[in-house]
Amino acid sequence: MDVSLIIGWILGAVLIVIGIGADKVGNFIDIPSVIIVIGGTAAALIASYPFRMLAQIPKHVGIMFGSQKYNHGEVIYKFADMAQTARKRGLLILEEQAGSILDPFLKQSVMLIVDAVDAERIREILEGEVNALIDRHEQQISIYERCTSLAPAFGLVGTLVGLVNMLKGLNVEQGAGGIGADMSTALLATFYGCILAHLIFAPMAKKLRIRNEEEVLYKQIIIEGVLSIQAGDNPKFLVEKLFSYLSQNQQKKYMRNGSTGADDTGAVS
Repeated sequence: MDVSLIIGWILGAVLIVIGIGADKVGNFIDIPSVIIVIGGTAAALIASYPFRMLAQIPKHVGIMFGSQKYNHGEVIYKFADMAQTARKRGLLILEEQAGSILDPFLKQSVMLIVDAVDAERIREILEGEVNALIDRHEQQISIYERCTSLAPAFGLVGTLVGLVNMLKGLNVEQGAGGIGADMSTALLATFYGCILAHLIFAPMAKKLRIRNEEEVLYKQIIIEGVLSIQAGDNPKFLVEKLFSYLSQNQQKKYMRNGSTGADDTGAVS
């Protein structure tokens, strides 16, 4: 489980409380401000997106807190094994291996080369799927990025409400006893809006974007891997080529015994 998001939220809340002063936290609790900011943000979100997208929010939360599920090193060495097998026994033998593959995208990719589809056509099909995936993810991420602008906007609405009530109160004959409460709504609504936007929603959007990048990288490795197998590339060259998509730290993590996973003859180690 990736707890960095929770740690960031807790750390942010603690530092804000320390900055306010533990004995003065009560001054920053105002129910009307909460209703205006959270209620307004939720209402605008419902008005902006269809329910089929909003129903995915619990799934998004699970993705944010889940650990990285793509093992790039494992799929790279799997391709090295398949490349070695294909060089010895032909591409058709990979159909047997494809039957045990659980990842639909990887299975489809292998079957395309088994079916002798042209390399350019394979790239077109698979990259088209990746682009469609990115578009879907961008729509989902936009929910949280939209919230980063909605929350401060409704904080401003709360500020205007408080200021209007305060100014109206100045003309009341019984005095200005409610000015303090109205001014509190005015200031705290903006405070809540900024906290929601920059401590809650912005990190959520960023976390989803990171998960999207991890999945896209995984699928790009698959695309290059199947095309390399179809081209008859040496397994060692294939491994080195696919590892080039990873950072130096990731390469060190996945390298087998400090090697690229294959010897000079193309045999996978």
